[in-house]
Amino acid sequence: MRDTWFVSALCLCALLGVPIIAILWSFTDISLPLWTHLIDTNLSLYIGNSLLLALGVGIGSGVLGVSLAWCVTQYEFWGRSWFQWALLLPLAMPAYIMAYTYTGLFDDLGWFDSRSLIGAIAFMSLVLYPYVFMLAKTAFSGQQQQYQEVAATLGITRSAYFLKIALPIARPAVLTGVALAMMEALADYGTVAFFGISTFTTGIFRTWFGMGEMQLASQLAGGLALFVLVVLGLEKHSRRNMRFYQTQDLPVNKDTSARARTTKSLSVQSSISHYALSAYCLSVLLLAFIVPVTQLCVWALSTLEHIDVTEYWTLLVNSFSLALFSSILIVLIALCLSYAQRFAKTKSVGYLTQFAALGYAIPGTVLAIGILQPFGWLDEQLNYVWYQWFGEYIGLVFSGTFVALFFAYCVRFLSVAMHNTQTGLERIKPNIDDAVLTLGRGRLSLMRRIHFPLLRKSLLAASILVFVDVLKELPATLILRPFNFNTLAVKAFEYAADERLIAAAMPSVTIVIIGIIPVIMLTRAMQQN
Repeated sequence: MRDTWFVSALCLCALLGVPIIAILWSFTDISLPLWTHLIDTNLSLYIGNSLLLALGVGIGSGVLGVSLAWCVTQYEFWGRSWFQWALLLPLAMPAYIMAYTYTGLFDDLGWFDSRSLIGAIAFMSLVLYPYVFMLAKTAFSGQQQQYQEVAATLGITRSAYFLKIALPIARPAVLTGVALAMMEALADYGTVAFFGISTFTTGIFRTWFGMGEMQLASQLAGGLALFVLVVLGLEKHSRRNMRFYQTQDLPVNKDTSARARTTKSLSVQSSISHYALSAYCLSVLLLAFIVPVTQLCVWALSTLEHIDVTEYWTLLVNSFSLALFSSILIVLIALCLSYAQRFAKTKSVGYLTQFAALGYAIPGTVLAIGILQPFGWLDEQLNYVWYQWFGEYIGLVFSGTFVALFFAYCVRFLSVAMHNTQTGLERIKPNIDDAVLTLGRGRLSLMRRIHFPLLRKSLLAASILVFVDVLKELPATLILRPFNFNTLAVKAFEYAADERLIAAAMPSVTIVIIGIIPVIMLTRAMQQN
C-alpha cells in the first residue's frame, strides 16, 4: 500500500513538474545572435529594474509591516483592536488594480507622475506589506513579557529593546514575509506593464509576442525562475542557523501563566503619542485600502447606467466557473498528495510534495510558457497521428484550451491548498488511523467516516483561498485562455491598457469585494489562535 501511495505521488509530481522541466530544456538550444542582441539592448534594463523593484518592495513592505506590527502589539491606543485585523485588508487588493486606481486619481489631480518605478514600488509595498505584518505580529505577540521586564531593569530603552532583542527574535518571521513580498513583486505583470516598466515579466511578453521568439522567451522565463529561487534560497539560508526557543516555567496561577506566555500591550502615556500611533495606522490603511476602494466604488457607480449587463454577467460566469472548477480540482490533488505523505511515511514522498508545492514561487508568466511548449508539442503529435488515421486535423486539444489553463492553476496554486490539507491532517492523531485499521476497516472507510468530517473546515478554507487566487490571477490567464474567453481580471487589464480606467472599475471592485472573504477568514483564524 505504501508503494501505491509513493507511485501516485511520484506520477502527480512528475506531471506538475513538466513546466519547470520544459523551461530548463529550452537552454539546450541557445541562439547566440539573439542573446547578443538582447544583451546589447534590453537585458541589463530587465535585470536592473527587476532587482530594484524586488529590493524596493522588500524594504517598503518590510518597514511598513514591522512598524505596524510593533505598534499594535506593544502599545494601547485608539482603534488598536480594530487595526489588528483591518490592516490585513490590502491583501484583497491586487497590485495591478491599485495601480489603475491611483493612476486615474493622480492623473485627475495632477500631483505627480505615478507611472514610474518608484510609483510601482510604492503601490506594491502598500498591497504586499500585510505578508510581513501578519508574520511579524505573530512573532511579536509570542514574545514573553519577562524579556521587556529584564530589559527595563537594565536601563534599556524601548527603541533599543526593539532593535537589539525583539527584532532579532522576530527576524525569521520578518524575512519570510519580505521574501513573499519580493516574489510577488517579481511575478507581477499587470502593474509593470501598465506603467511601461521593463522587467523580466514584460520582457518575456515583448520577446515572445513582439519578436516572435518563443525559445528566447522561454530562456528569459528560466532566468526569472532562477531569480525567484535565489530569493527563496537566500531567505532559507539567512534563517538556517537562527533558532529561537521560548521557555516557560510551570505556572503558579492563571495570571502568571498568561503573563509568561505572551507579550502584554503597554499603554502610551503621552496623548500626543497616543493619537500619533492611531494616525499612522489609519493613514496606511487609507492609502492601502480605503481610498482606492472608495475611488473604485465611485467610478463603478458612475458607470452603472452604461454598463453592458450581458457582458458583465458573462465575465462573472466565466470567472466564477473557472475559479470553482479549479478550486475543486486543486483541492483534490492537494488531498491526494497530503494523504500520500501521511500513509507512505517516507522522506522521499515528503520531498516530492515539497517539489510539487514549488509552483507557487514560479511567476504565472513563466508557468504559461513552460506549459505551452510541451502542450504545443503534444497537439502537433496528436494532429499528425489523427491525420494519418482519419485524414483530417482535430485542432488544438491541450494548448489554447481550458486544459492548459487548469493545469497552470494546479501548478501555481497547489501550495495554497496543500498548506490547509496538510495542516488539517496533522491535527488528526495517527493512533486514530491505527485504531480504525485494526478493526478491519480499510483506508477508504477511514477517510470517509473519520477524516473527511474532521477536514471539512480545512477543505473549505483551501477551496476559498484557491478560488480567490484564481479569480485574481492575470498573466497565466492572459496567455493560456481560449480565444475570446475573458475573465474579470483580464477585462480589467484590457480596459486599463486602453486607458479606460473608469470602465475597469466594475470588474476591479468585484475582484476586491470577493478578495475580502479570505482576509476575513484569516483574521478569524488568527483571533482564535
